[in-house]
Amino acid sequence: MSISLKEVHSKSDLKKFIRFPFLLYKGNENWVPPLIFDELKTLGKDKNPAFDFCEAKYWLAYKNDELAGRIAGIINHKYNEKWNQKSVRFGWIDFIDDPEVSDALIGQVVAWAKEKGLNKIHGPLGFTDFDGEGMLIEGFNELSTFGSIYNYSYYPEHIEKMGFEKDADWIEFSVDFDPDVAGPEKVSRIAEAVAQRNQLHLLKVKKAKEMLPYARDIFYLINEAYKDLFGFVELTDRQIDMYVKAYFGFIKPGYVPIILDRNNKVVAFGITMPSLSKAIQKSKGKLFPFGFIHILRAMNNNPDVDLYLTAVKPELQNKGVNAMLINEVNNVFVRNKIKKVETNRELEENSKIQAQWRFFKHRLHKRRRCYKKLI
Repeated sequence: MSISLKEVHSKSDLKKFIRFPFLLYKGNENWVPPLIFDELKTLGKDKNPAFDFCEAKYWLAYKNDELAGRIAGIINHKYNEKWNQKSVRFGWIDFIDDPEVSDALIGQVVAWAKEKGLNKIHGPLGFTDFDGEGMLIEGFNELSTFGSIYNYSYYPEHIEKMGFEKDADWIEFSVDFDPDVAGPEKVSRIAEAVAQRNQLHLLKVKKAKEMLPYARDIFYLINEAYKDLFGFVELTDRQIDMYVKAYFGFIKPGYVPIILDRNNKVVAFGITMPSLSKAIQKSKGKLFPFGFIHILRAMNNNPDVDLYLTAVKPELQNKGVNAMLINEVNNVFVRNKIKKVETNRELEENSKIQAQWRFFKHRLHKRRRCYKKLI
């Protein structure tokens, strides 16, 4: 049996790289595909501003001339400088259930890293925290969420046999939303008291374009609030501009509460969206010609929602500001008859976030891991 690796150079090879999971997971009811155009932008060295401070190479693995796997190697120089490391990341890793294939893929990234004078490999990670990260190690029978990594159960088995160990874990919860359990009256009273005490107020808008003047400040707040979290690297202005352009057209204002101070500066926000998992599955990773119809339908009359991001200005943390966000989200969920909430990934040690779910019926249904290994 022959394993060969081919570095991706051409646009044709990049398309093969992006489409490989569509073959590997064909018929899998839990895998949610990425949007192909989004993958082309993220992996395109002429399109993704992360390449201002990152290097990357992509490889395809062939077994007996049949496509059998893929992997990206990424060197994030800002990350290495900030965290004082000499690390290479692996990401976009997929492979058939064959140790020779997975060994060859990881081995290729390790060889490249050694050429660059690096001494550690970890992943799966992307260019930034906005890319998929963490290999699924629990929850293989659960529906994935848009933008998250899904993988077969044999993936971590292969990785661990190579000598990788845990670097960090993220956990995810499925939460049943019950307005009676949510205690809307109590939360409303707390939210009102917090607002008065700290001179805060909720941004009131009806259209997404009315939020654009605050978009950059939202990402600046992410940089400030997340700066000490595992592996986080602050976003540049060029990255922020890209994310604003890419995602602010999709948001529903009611699902994105923004808290302002007396000077109308953003001090807290939460981003929640109707679940797009089933719609993206139906679209097969394409917006056109008909994929966007499934997405538009999912944005309305959808009983399931995904939580994406929440941030509170550091000096206002532990002062009840979360109650203002929860109060507004509760109101939106009640109006839209929401039944299920997917929390998406939270670092397992983030007890403050997880404490919010204790008031609801919930279950820890997914766990994903970033692995590490010295080389």
